[in-house]
Amino acid sequence: QVQLVESGGGLVQAGGSLRLSCAVSGLTFSLYAMGWFRQAPGKAREYVGLSISMGGVIDYADDVKGRFTISRDNANNTIYLQMNSLKPEDTAVYYCAVGKAVGSLRSSSGYDYWGQGTHVTVSS
Repeated sequence: QVQLVESGGGLVQAGGSLRLSCAVSGLTFSLYAMGWFRQAPGKAREYVGLSISMGGVIDYADDVKGRFTISRDNANNTIYLQMNSLKPEDTAVYYCAVGKAVGSLRSSSGYDYWGQGTHVTVSS
């Protein structure tokens, strides 16, 4: 049974930082691409970034590029999202997800398994 458990969300002031973690179990973590998505209230889920298997290529959405950093610890089956220079518009529920073997990894349809999400609130 595949499980993803996110943690690290919370309330932070604009300009602050948070580090989200996503612990994965039930599969060979290093073989899978992993994505981060977020969903703000009343909005569709949107792509934040991804790390392909073994962490060789990392990609970011334009509006987080330069502020967010994805890293993964394959030995501990965990992926991280370091978020710096946070803005109020970053407020959302953040999700990690396991990528499918084929499909667009910049779309939620490209992912098989999802975590429960962790709330991030950035105050102005």
